Amino acid sequence: MSATGAVFDRLLVLGIATHDIQRVRIPDGQVEQLYDGTGRAPDGILMIGDTVYWTTMGASVKDPDIPGEAGRDYGAANGGVHAIDRDGGNRRDLTGRGSVVTGKQIAFDGVDRLYWGDREGLRVSSIRLDGTDRRDEVINPPAPDKMAECVGVAIDAAAGHLYWTQKGPAKGGRGRIFRAGLSVPEGESANRRTDIEVLWEDLPEPIDLEIYDGDLYWTDRGAPPLGNTLNRAALPAAGQPGATPEVLADGFREAIGLAVDSVAIYVSDLSGRIRRIGRDGSDTLLTHLCGPVTGIYGLEASR
Repeated sequence: MSATGAVFDRLLVLGIATHDIQRVRIPDGQVEQLYDGTGRAPDGILMIGDTVYWTTMGASVKDPDIPGEAGRDYGAANGGVHAIDRDGGNRRDLTGRGSVVTGKQIAFDGVDRLYWGDREGLRVSSIRLDGTDRRDEVINPPAPDKMAECVGVAIDAAAGHLYWTQKGPAKGGRGRIFRAGLSVPEGESANRRTDIEVLWEDLPEPIDLEIYDGDLYWTDRGAPPLGNTLNRAALPAAGQPGATPEVLADGFREAIGLAVDSVAIYVSDLSGRIRRIGRDGSDTLLTHLCGPVTGIYGLEASR
């Protein structure tokens, strides 16, 4: 969640195939490598204070008869949550082996906890910044067609809400966005929560989320015309469904990462492109990296 009024001058960018973290300057798109060796298939990234945190999906098993990502099985529990100092040193792993299946987008509650989607783990989990007190916040029962897989997460700390996406089958038009409290209600459990709301249904394939100034933004990598888009809608009131989203930009090539500030929205995709969607209606290519890009995170000049 970006601070209202923030203006970014750099982006932290994850290369899913290059296994690295890069810094991209705004507005010239110049790139420098911050860290090499993230682990297999990094996906979500953010920075808190002087520490960079990211998730990994882990190693996959490829089915040669199925092209693209659909042919990759990420079912092994070899993902994780990791951290380095802002200069790229002092690498540490916050989660133990076997505790994360497929780490996806990561978010901060503004106090002391990180939340992330675990796609093949069918859950949303959290942990303290020092790697202690790991807990599951949402656990879904298995379901066909990837309907139980959690991907994007966002935190509305002021309202005490957790938002997440469940993208459904690829290009399937069955994606959903959910909301619940930041913690499991007293007397309930992560797999039996009564406070979960379904806000949007039948979306093409929603991925990453960001909250900015009362609005929810998300990327969607589903089938056009409503998929491979950047979307925005107001956060709905308690007990109310989400309104029809506004499509701010389209034509992405598997839209994934998202960073929002007061003047623009930045979107990455699996072609390696990062586009800048200005609030003035402009749409420009910030940079085109060598290899697919997953998560991105915006940094202000003071950081």
